[in-house]
Amino acid sequence: MSEAGKIFVGGGGEGYGIPQTLLLGYGNRHGLIAGATGTGKTVTLQILAEGFSAAGVPVFMSDVKGDLSGIALPGSEQHKLHGAFLKRAETIGLDLKYGASPVTFWDLYGKQGHPIRTTVAEMGPLLLSRLLELTEPQEGVMNVAFRLADEEGLPMYDLKDLRAMLTFIAENAAEISTTYGLVSVSSIGAIQRRLLVLENQGGENLFGEPALDLADMMRVDPDGRGRVNILAADQLMGAPRLYSTFLLWLLSELFEELPEVGNPDKPKLVFFFDEAHLLFDGAPKALVDKVEQVVRLIRSKGVGIYFITQKPADVPDDVLAQLGNRVQHALRVFTPRDQKDLKLAAQTYRENPRFSTEAAIKEVGTGEAVTSFLEDKGIPGVVERTLIRPPSSQLGPIDAGVRAMLMAGSPVAGKYEAEIDRDSAYERLKARAEAAAKEAAEAEAAEAKAAQEAKEFQIDAREFNSARRYDGGRAEPKKTSRRSSSDSVGEAFAKSFARQLGTKSGQAIVRGILGSLFKRR
Repeated sequence: MSEAGKIFVGGGGEGYGIPQTLLLGYGNRHGLIAGATGTGKTVTLQILAEGFSAAGVPVFMSDVKGDLSGIALPGSEQHKLHGAFLKRAETIGLDLKYGASPVTFWDLYGKQGHPIRTTVAEMGPLLLSRLLELTEPQEGVMNVAFRLADEEGLPMYDLKDLRAMLTFIAENAAEISTTYGLVSVSSIGAIQRRLLVLENQGGENLFGEPALDLADMMRVDPDGRGRVNILAADQLMGAPRLYSTFLLWLLSELFEELPEVGNPDKPKLVFFFDEAHLLFDGAPKALVDKVEQVVRLIRSKGVGIYFITQKPADVPDDVLAQLGNRVQHALRVFTPRDQKDLKLAAQTYRENPRFSTEAAIKEVGTGEAVTSFLEDKGIPGVVERTLIRPPSSQLGPIDAGVRAMLMAGSPVAGKYEAEIDRDSAYERLKARAEAAAKEAAEAEAAEAKAAQEAKEFQIDAREFNSARRYDGGRAEPKKTSRRSSSDSVGEAFAKSFARQLGTKSGQAIVRGILGSLFKRR
């Protein structure tokens, strides 16, 4: 398929340039695959994934349209678009051999792949705020929730843990506001409503345990081929914010967890981000800055990121500047904005004196592209018109039966299917609430009992004092059931006193005071 240390991407023929290869040593310098719908981006993505896998590099990619699963089966005559692939292979001098890549299927919803989860704590307040589209004050409340969870020893794994923390904050808003700044109950309510929307989109499937072990994304088979991890994203695209936030979280985790490796001979992992514009649409500057930081620094961890989108303008300039390996399929120009995007795309390539880059980007057909890959010392290659090589694996999706069979034979089969619900914020706050309710019930019972004792043994103060005056102080107090204004005052006092004490020690004090009065009987 490729020479040692290289991935063959495509070649020429009459009117085309020299064969184009991606050097594995620069595979972690990131890349861009761009072009209008139907111009061949999916095939380019597939042949790059095949090449990395064959070189022993694990791959992660999202299957947005549901047609990348074919990489798990070898190609055949039925999948050559009526001979178009054979003709292209002949034109570029490729001896096309069929073959499959080892694949692990993943799915946030657990239907078309192994469940893939993270915890609320691992996601963090910044990405969760992005996912929930929170305002700045609401994001502040989210930060308070995470801070309190750490300080109070309340781990947050799933959404019910987060909801429990928000309820706890709402019930103690006054006290918490004095320490962490104003916490608005209305902001908490708004977050709770956003969580409900997320649940309706199936977002609760993302949070929980067992959480994804990154090592399972970076497996290499015994035969030396890297596994291709495919995330089923056709259903997930119905919640684009969930899709982009999850992939950004995965990038962030790779950045945080992987050790520095410098400039390896080949990447440790290659990450393909399809529909990349979703990552940046409406994203706050703080989040875009975080993406730029990850893209700039993660290459030293041996990870290559390849953005797939319709036009380079979908990617911010600071991120675009980090993408050294580029495949530009045709751009369609229908509006003045399209013309501007075309000019900007052409300006990002190292010019070739043989043709106009801008004209070539408009003219290339399906399966063709304008390409530029990093050469020795990381120098961008001169732009070339290229016929993209056909894939060795099946083009198009596999059927459900084959997918189920491959999942059953996966090295992670059975590891993530059963969800675990550990003791966490929800359970601990629930236990606190139950203990507080029990204590309150005991206090109320103590108050009622003290009040009852006061009623049974109250003294008519006026009669008692009158009797003592009449017989010189020898009269004994008498029990009475007659209610008077002094009875009401005494009963109110007893109830108030018991209410203030309300504990077992309080009960003992009340009994001691009342008992000492009646010992004189």
